[in-house]
Amino acid sequence: MDDGPLKVLVVDDEPLATERLQLLLARCEGVDLVGTASDGEGAVRMAEALSPDLLLLDIAMPGLDGIDVARALAGRQPPPAVVFVTAYDQFAVAAFEVAAVDYLMKPVEPQRLERALARTRAHLERRHDEGTLLEPSTLASGQYLEEFWASDLTGLVRIAVRDIDRVSAERDYMRLHVGPRSWLIHHSMSALEEGLDPSIFVRLHRSAIVRRDFIVGFQRNPSGRWIARLADATEQPVGRLYADNVRAIAGR
Repeated sequence: MDDGPLKVLVVDDEPLATERLQLLLARCEGVDLVGTASDGEGAVRMAEALSPDLLLLDIAMPGLDGIDVARALAGRQPPPAVVFVTAYDQFAVAAFEVAAVDYLMKPVEPQRLERALARTRAHLERRHDEGTLLEPSTLASGQYLEEFWASDLTGLVRIAVRDIDRVSAERDYMRLHVGPRSWLIHHSMSALEEGLDPSIFVRLHRSAIVRRDFIVGFQRNPSGRWIARLADATEQPVGRLYADNVRAIAGR
């Protein structure tokens, strides 16, 4: 990437949301807003004409949604970086499956936008230095989920990934456990596993992911199956398919 300004295309079907992003970007150094689009089809056309470095892309739009736009542009050489901007938390894993650089919740906070722009610059610089293009379905190196938004009686709650002790599956939902509290989010376990940093989290069962430093020990039950002892004095059975993860943690 050269040292010029970061060329940004804003895509959102809500005029107020577009206006807010324009105002926030105007306060950011090294940014050139090259255009705005109000639907997915227009976004694809403008991206092909303007070759932006970054799309600030809404997800829930009529016609082509944000995920469709990202997929449509993934074949460009080089593809633009994508940061999704949305009011809905349930798209986070899908967003990272199309190699999104970041995922912002509305209303976007200035500091959070600045961080997303910094991550975009680092992503583009790394891609330039490597001299290769990332596959569109590959999670960008070092880019893992940092936060979730879950519903409760007060509205939406931000949950930092670093605070999550463990994740358990409940049918089509995942329960995020943070200390004595927990929240349900609508994700699949396999996609969630891919989005979480494997140096911090480990999958121990088809229905359980645990933060590594939340594990205080392992023991075998009478049938020889591994059981993980957790910091909250609970136990998590280890599935047979994940026994190798126990050996890797224990260095055996």
